[in-house]
Amino acid sequence: MMTYKTLDDLTEAAGKRALVRVDLNVPMDGGKVTDTTRIERVLPTLRELSGKGAKVILLAHFGRPKGQAVPDMSLGPVAPAVAELLGKPVGFAPDCIGDAVAEAIASMADGDILLLENTRFHSGEEKNDPEFTKALAQNGDLYINDAFSAAHRAHGSTEGIARLLPSFAGRTMQAELEALQSALGAPERPVLAVVGGAKVSSKIDLLENLVAKVDMLVIGGGMANTFLAANGLDVGKSLCEHDLADTAQKIMNAAKLGECDIILPVDAVVAREFKAGAEHRRMPVDAIPTDGMILDAGEATINMIRDAIDKAKTLVWNGPLGAFEIEPFDAATVAAAQHAAKRTKAGKLNSVAGGGDTVAALNHAGVAEAFSYVSTAGGAFLEWLEGKELPGVKALES
Repeated sequence: MMTYKTLDDLTEAAGKRALVRVDLNVPMDGGKVTDTTRIERVLPTLRELSGKGAKVILLAHFGRPKGQAVPDMSLGPVAPAVAELLGKPVGFAPDCIGDAVAEAIASMADGDILLLENTRFHSGEEKNDPEFTKALAQNGDLYINDAFSAAHRAHGSTEGIARLLPSFAGRTMQAELEALQSALGAPERPVLAVVGGAKVSSKIDLLENLVAKVDMLVIGGGMANTFLAANGLDVGKSLCEHDLADTAQKIMNAAKLGECDIILPVDAVVAREFKAGAEHRRMPVDAIPTDGMILDAGEATINMIRDAIDKAKTLVWNGPLGAFEIEPFDAATVAAAQHAAKRTKAGKLNSVAGGGDTVAALNHAGVAEAFSYVSTAGGAFLEWLEGKELPGVKALES
């Protein structure tokens, strides 16, 4: 189990220049932020540091400017959204290093908050260039990483700077690490993983890691079709990676060795076309017509998943169980998510979810707030579940 300092360990913050790495890579439309979720997640850290009298200096990226100053990728329009949610002014500096930044910081009073321009406007950020990282560090007395969603990148503002300044995990980073530790690091068993989505090819590492760590594994969505085909079933026109049959078999064999029970669909909702309200039928997975497409799990499969959730003490969820964006092919995802939420509310399940379409699927089911923890991190959440070391987290280790 890793050890790292949190804001609880920061005893002297007043007057200190606190460089805080946050994730403000938020959706924009017409210069306005359209989804403030990521901003809301970092507010507790910003309020705490400001309240302790620190000079709070925000480091963040936006988009992929590839080391160039791209006006459309400026963080300038994000500052007002942060200020509105915080309920206090947020300044903005036109760069993240250099004299202009130093002057802006020098004029800050204790408790002030300043957002620096997109760190990726400099090529040294993604290269983790020592000179760029040193220039960043000159702006602060201490460093707080509150951007778990960027922790899988060994960039200047996520990894390099933590080597140069006293470093701490922010409240969002801390919550994420604690949730993941409770889900896979030292979970209460039995542990159930629900993994869905379109393709096995994007989640091979994830599945191989999970079958060695969990007690039950539900495989759903288009991914399940590849496993069904590997077991010799005809999945018709369904999305299926037939060339990964050997990989699917390898994963199933590893699950047997690890005493992990893989739960695959036994029935499915099948249509001849993929569109809302398409004519559809429920049928066993060994009776899929050659012109049929599996678009969701059937009722018998849903009941199997409910039973698995009832047995579990810990749930890790990544990806939908069907084409949840289009009715009626959202039934399995909604039913399973709502059952997991019910068990969580009853205090019988620790439920941790994140990555890819997972947040959208849980929001669609109306249960995102009912899960124990829902991560807004995409790639970082997945890489953690895959058992990979995250550079931004590793750099925080005491």
